[in-house]
Amino acid sequence: MPDTDMTVTTDDGTRLAGTLTLPPSAGPHPAVLLLHGSGPMDRDGNSPKLAMNLGRPMAAALAEQGIATLRYDRRGAGATPGQWQTAGVADNRRDAASALRALAEHPAVRADAVGAIGHSEGALHAMSLGAHDDARAVVLLAGYARLGEDAFRRQSRAIVQSLPGPIRLLRRPLWALFDRTLARIKKTRTDVARIAGLPVNARWMREMLAHDTRDDLAAIEAPVLAVTGAKDIQVDPADLDEIQRLVPGGAETHRTPTLTHVLRHDHGHHSLRSYRRLLREPVSSELLTLVATWISSRLDASPGETTAAAEPTHS
Repeated sequence: MPDTDMTVTTDDGTRLAGTLTLPPSAGPHPAVLLLHGSGPMDRDGNSPKLAMNLGRPMAAALAEQGIATLRYDRRGAGATPGQWQTAGVADNRRDAASALRALAEHPAVRADAVGAIGHSEGALHAMSLGAHDDARAVVLLAGYARLGEDAFRRQSRAIVQSLPGPIRLLRRPLWALFDRTLARIKKTRTDVARIAGLPVNARWMREMLAHDTRDDLAAIEAPVLAVTGAKDIQVDPADLDEIQRLVPGGAETHRTPTLTHVLRHDHGHHSLRSYRRLLREPVSSELLTLVATWISSRLDASPGETTAAAEPTHS
């Protein structure tokens, strides 16, 4: 599974450092852009406080199916310069669009067969690439179908409900505190604000609260695969029904019984406190297989094929 460094230059000149993983067969290959969740995520989906370790296993599973993968460090993470605390949702979306264009232009990639896979916030940007850019297949892992503020409110309630009984007794004051915090963030005008003494990416929060994913879902013309775990406490699995309803051509949806937001299975009581334990385990192999085989069929991949017609041409 050959990995090569690939740098994407964005509209404002920022250079996103990334990795292009190519299948062992001759190209050019179908390819996908992998987009991670929120925060200072590097190309493998890892941040100082959360190690998803999604990039490598996803790229390996896709390479086995004849699919190339590009994944990159977000602004201010890994080898990419900048400040992640000042990047908004719109910045992240534009960076994703720049990366998709660069991937399609790579000589080892088929420009007519480029898709996007997004997890959590990355799913929002994958929706946008399917609606407004040239993503030919879209995979949404834990993507929601509603206004961002509604998604945040649902998330906060689900998290509190998953906590131990004594803490759940405090749910009313906790929800009141959450409401006050959202109100304060919506009134801010700076990129970064201090909430409860801590720096918060206020610009990102304002844009996320106001973003309604349903607009992009209704404009996607590419085939869509949407997967959300039944034990996801950050995204409502019921949104899969709305995704299926909104996407014009329909969507293939999977509500996986024991899958969690961190894409690992949990067979017991699940809460935020379970994340540390679950992240010691690998990403669900069943999920990786589902995504790789679905993408392969939609982008017409031929794993292992080495015909002369598949070789790239140079002028």
